[in-house]
Amino acid sequence: MIDQQVSSKTKRKKSTAMSDGFLSIDPKSIPQPKLHGLLLSAVAPRPIAWASTISADGMPNLAPFSFFNVFSSNPPICIFSPALRGRDATRKHTLNNVEAVPEVVINVVNHALVEQCNLSSAECGADVNEFDLAGLAMVPSQTVRPFRVALSPVQLECKVNEVKKMGTNGGAGNLIICEVTMMHISDAVLDANGSIDQDKIDLVARLGKDHYCRASGDALFDIAKPMSNAPIGFMGLPAEVRNSVVLTGSELAQLANVAGLPSIDERAALLDADQMRFRKSLTDAKVLHKAAQALLAQGKVMEAWAMLL
Repeated sequence: MIDQQVSSKTKRKKSTAMSDGFLSIDPKSIPQPKLHGLLLSAVAPRPIAWASTISADGMPNLAPFSFFNVFSSNPPICIFSPALRGRDATRKHTLNNVEAVPEVVINVVNHALVEQCNLSSAECGADVNEFDLAGLAMVPSQTVRPFRVALSPVQLECKVNEVKKMGTNGGAGNLIICEVTMMHISDAVLDANGSIDQDKIDLVARLGKDHYCRASGDALFDIAKPMSNAPIGFMGLPAEVRNSVVLTGSELAQLANVAGLPSIDERAALLDADQMRFRKSLTDAKVLHKAAQALLAQGKVMEAWAMLL
């Protein structure tokens, strides 16, 4: 019995411990609000489902949820989750509404609307219309009963296919699985090809605590997808490059994301006369790798390879 008690205490101590520079946590060992906060800060940024629903007696409701994403395009499926309140496990009006009227409009939140979106998250009675609370115009939908946020740049009318309950305790999620029946996109956020311009739509996302982030301008960056005909990968990097003390893992990944190394003739064409003279004069591997690093910073992957080889 004593051995069992000691073992139990040891397990509890180990449930939250520092190991190899990491704080290791058994989710069952810490209070739910603490776990909730850690998850929100770690799994971020998250898009926001600004969900418009309607009660059985016709009262509009609008509330934001960052447990949200799109999970399929054929059929087009979105899932968001109004969790039970952590303090008392009570249900939110959105959950009650979609069970009574299984329809929802998911309105996209951009930077111009984020303050009104935040205001609509206030805890209000079922008799309060959050459209009015946040000073937002309602627009009738075409295929569902809930209203759309007039100024939202993208509005997804959806029918609710299923509500999957994750549990009954405070913090338990309720996955609202919904299928898009109509999509409305503002002309103001489209480019010349009819695609959504990320700078124009100026989306925001949710992080932990009171933090948000803005997905436009200098926050945007591009990364080329891996080659369709398998890239050379880290195993294809020459040993002197793979073991570089200058190039980072991220930079090596850029170099590894090519179908093959440039030939001698291709290398000569990739570098200008000054670069060629500089390359021929180099004997220090660190200087060479720093030169390649500078080219990678400009997105010139093949030029970096020409410098390295």
